[in-house]
Amino acid sequence: MNESKKKARRRYGADLKQQILAECAEPGASVAGIALSHGINANVVHKWRRQVSSALPALQAPAFVPVPLPPAACTPAPDIHIELRRGAISVSVTWPLEAAEQSAVWMRELLK
Repeated sequence: MNESKKKARRRYGADLKQQILAECAEPGASVAGIALSHGINANVVHKWRRQVSSALPALQAPAFVPVPLPPAACTPAPDIHIELRRGAISVSVTWPLEAAEQSAVWMRELLK
């Protein structure tokens, strides 16, 4: 056995952990950058963050909040406008939206 190569685990105080986690909570903060600036492996800081978030009560989790909306105004459906040009010939057609399927059939036949 080679016990001389065993490395002692580093321990970090609660104040330092709290300071680092507060820095990580800042908008645009880089966990890796903050960890590096304190000489700590980023995986350790990520672990601390997971531990803190799992310790939070479920009440702080995001929840669905229904928002009442005003009733939609009834506006007539828009029409389908088709404009075709072939050489000097130009055709402009307006179809009611309710007849979209018939306009597709007409277009297929016209473009054969």
